[in-house]
Amino acid sequence: MTQLLPFPELLDLIAERSAAFRQAVATGDTGARVPGCPDWSLRDLVAHLGSVQRFWAEVVAAGPADSAPEFVTSDPVGDLVEWSAESTRLLIDALRVAGPDRDCWTWWGATEAPMTSGAVARHQVQEAAVHAWDAQETVGKPEPVPAAVAVDTIDELLVVTLGSIGAWPHRPARIALSAVEGPTWLVDLTPSGAKSGPAASGEPLATMRGSASDLVLAIYKRIPLESIDVDGDREAVEEFLAWTDTE
Repeated sequence: MTQLLPFPELLDLIAERSAAFRQAVATGDTGARVPGCPDWSLRDLVAHLGSVQRFWAEVVAAGPADSAPEFVTSDPVGDLVEWSAESTRLLIDALRVAGPDRDCWTWWGATEAPMTSGAVARHQVQEAAVHAWDAQETVGKPEPVPAAVAVDTIDELLVVTLGSIGAWPHRPARIALSAVEGPTWLVDLTPSGAKSGPAASGEPLATMRGSASDLVLAIYKRIPLESIDVDGDREAVEEFLAWTDTE
């Protein structure tokens, strides 16, 4: 997996996207439904992201381990935005102390991604970025995922998320994701699973084109497939999006 962004920049992006998340939350009705996560209210979304950040803070602090630390999820206490800010601070502090190369437990152990604090930081950027968009959409002010974040999210997602799913249940397919910002990614889907960055031989069965932000949001099922351009076998793309199950 290519580490596209330096570790200090990943920490800054976690902080920045988490702040954008809280800015939206502070302007909204915490009882409002979140369109991207329809079973959740905005308050539930805050509880989710905060709990995720607190959990990974404990994982990173624990260091090398064969299993996840015991973690008890608790509801936010006190001011919701302040509780969220403290959650982010705990995560960033743990990552900063650990540095980028400390081994730790991760759920993506079977993939090509390293099981390190640096890989955790990278994944937490996209966690904060997608949920910031969720919060913004809930209050009626969705903004594109910043291009640098979206590009890195796609690169990481194809290895970590797709690499951990297992066997591709449909006919073998090569899918291309082409961002208007420049990068194009290839992923081969086979009975042995997803392979990102295969040798560039053979044309893709289908190509998804759009901004990096729209590609991320389509894969995460936050926007409809019609929001991006699809060339080639649309059914293969629909199967691909259904298989990722990243909601």
